[in-house]
Amino acid sequence: MLSRRNIRVKVMQTLYSIESMNKETRPGEPLQILRKKLENTQQLFTFLVYYILEVARYAEKDALQKSQKYLPTESDLKVNTKIAGNQLVWEIDDNKSFQQSAEKFKIKYMVNDELIRKSYFNLIKSPEYKEYIVAQSRDKKSEKNILEFIFSDLMIPDEYFLSDVEEKFIHWDDDAEMVILLMNKFLQKPAAFNFDEMVGEEKMKFAVDLLNAAIEKDQYCLELIKPKLKNWDSERIALLDMILIKMGICELLYFETIPTKVTINEYIDLAKEYSTEQSGHFVNGILDNLHKEMLSQNKIHKTNYKNSTL
Repeated sequence: MLSRRNIRVKVMQTLYSIESMNKETRPGEPLQILRKKLENTQQLFTFLVYYILEVARYAEKDALQKSQKYLPTESDLKVNTKIAGNQLVWEIDDNKSFQQSAEKFKIKYMVNDELIRKSYFNLIKSPEYKEYIVAQSRDKKSEKNILEFIFSDLMIPDEYFLSDVEEKFIHWDDDAEMVILLMNKFLQKPAAFNFDEMVGEEKMKFAVDLLNAAIEKDQYCLELIKPKLKNWDSERIALLDMILIKMGICELLYFETIPTKVTINEYIDLAKEYSTEQSGHFVNGILDNLHKEMLSQNKIHKTNYKNSTL
């Protein structure tokens, strides 16, 4: 499931999209944009999982093709297909939500068969694979490790695979770290994972509330920020920095379950990762300054933005 950090990134991307549209949004349009961005992540993650399965299942295709040669060699007739029967592969394949997600996004039409083949042959040449197939028994750890190896060591470092992914998913750069971490968690318990609920009810509420608060309280946040800019022109500040600071202010004021220190640290990290080299320091300075001022003025009551007088 997506973390709160992932949710913040999606809200940030949504607000950036809105600011870049140069027009007023229709009622409900920001939420539609947010949901679409979350759906894009689901599609990307489903694609990556599907690709891993196809690489594992290629062993059976390889065995069949070699056995059907006009004059197959002894090695052609002894292709090891253990990985095609990997326990986690079967668990994933039996996952109804995965099946539905793969069908919804027509994933089978998106995969590049030649890249699957290339990944498979890189796999069978690896020491990790050779160690895997000689083991007589199946245990969950080794079954998981070989799938993790396909993903982490064969797919992600492969420039041809990444080029294909970037072409299909324009949001890859934004989502890469997120889906890599998600994959590591997913392979722990794939049968329990619900692809249609990558954002749980609580996280979805957080996303919607954060988005709506940032939009509704935009002018109020800007009024708080301007006096702290000193010699800076607010219109020359990096758009992403302003968005992150406004989101941070909204969390400081309106989200009771999130400690203020956590909020500030999260937005510093997001600024470092997604904006300019100086952004982490800049966002830290503004948010920390505002936090201290609002504390001294007894303004941090953590009241829902809908009920707040601020």
